[in-house]
Amino acid sequence: MKDQLRNWIKENQEESIRLLQKLVQLPSTQGKEKEVQDFVAIKLSDLGFDVDLWELDGKELKKHPYFYSSRETFEGSPNVVGVLKGSGKGRSIILNGHVDVVPAGDVKQWEHGPYSGNISDGKLYGRGSTDMKGGNAALMIAMEAIRSLDIQLKGDVIFQSVVEEESGGAGTLAAVLKGYTADAAIIPEPTNMKIFPKQQGSKWFRITVKGRTAHGGTRYLGVSAIDKSFQVVEHIKKLEKVRNDRIDDPLYDATPVPIPINIGKIEGGDWPSSVPDVVQLEGRIGIAPNESIEDAQQELEAWIEKLDETDEWFKESPVELDWFGARWVPGEIANDHPLMEALTNNYSNVLGGQPTVEASPWGTDGGLLTQVGNTPSVVFGPGVTSMAHFPNEYIELEKIFQAAEVIAGTIIDWCGVDK
Repeated sequence: MKDQLRNWIKENQEESIRLLQKLVQLPSTQGKEKEVQDFVAIKLSDLGFDVDLWELDGKELKKHPYFYSSRETFEGSPNVVGVLKGSGKGRSIILNGHVDVVPAGDVKQWEHGPYSGNISDGKLYGRGSTDMKGGNAALMIAMEAIRSLDIQLKGDVIFQSVVEEESGGAGTLAAVLKGYTADAAIIPEPTNMKIFPKQQGSKWFRITVKGRTAHGGTRYLGVSAIDKSFQVVEHIKKLEKVRNDRIDDPLYDATPVPIPINIGKIEGGDWPSSVPDVVQLEGRIGIAPNESIEDAQQELEAWIEKLDETDEWFKESPVELDWFGARWVPGEIANDHPLMEALTNNYSNVLGGQPTVEASPWGTDGGLLTQVGNTPSVVFGPGVTSMAHFPNEYIELEKIFQAAEVIAGTIIDWCGVDK
């Protein structure tokens, strides 16, 4: 059966390439996902899936603690879920991929048009090719191979084509809350064919640092909020070290800083000849796969309260810590989970040798599926992580076909097949 899958994928490569080209050629930045989702819905329907297409309900989603989006309405941004019912008595699986892509940026930096889908030297170029329409295409190729060969699965397959992953996962959260859960899930984010059973989470924070204004000519009469913000940053770096020193998971051996705390924005002062009295720092705290968002928040809050032990100024003018913006839920499954076994075995069958198994250095929708949907999730897919969000984003076509074959075999082993 798996030999037949391999042959089918090989014989239908040209059609599969056209499928990916079409996905890339349909721009799907935030708020403009409808056209590509309509295309996905038709494709899933042609493969025999029962298709549900709906726009997210922002008011309802707001009630959930893990919801975040930069917008309140989702007109033009539908979710698509297709369900292929099995014959029964098999394990179900979710195939989850997001269609939203980041903006193309400066078009002058692209050698190929950002939505061209041009092919050169075995690579397909375009925004979203790696992150993650190449992975979505691999899922569709896997399912089309199974359907074309008339393989009857015992377990259900739930195909989730979601929006809003780049902004915090509202699409996957909406699918989970609508009842689309399963016994396990595969998310083909660009891992460069590595397997990630664990994904870190993260959350954004804002710290307001206060000073005392004065004329720049007599700056010694004031207190510079910029100078004090440097002390805050150094204090946070010490917490980063404390948190990372606790990480002893071998899956992080290749990651220099498993759960970073990054200060990504600093803003303060309003006049060159004045001592600045307010500075705002905005950053992201990484959250370990086995840690809760709430515990990470509490640790940062407690650490910030210790600032007054480093400088009397912070007793007089304590900093303010606020949580805002995006968040990604961490998640993990055991290394010996049956889905890991199935995925690893099929990787070896297709590519030979053992796959590289690591912990993800960034968040995915896998945390929402695992924690909110009680659906153990593994991240595995084609594409080079370093090309995500970059000009001249590309994906190697051969990796898509390899990933599709691995995933198809894993679906068969996981869901079971009627003889």
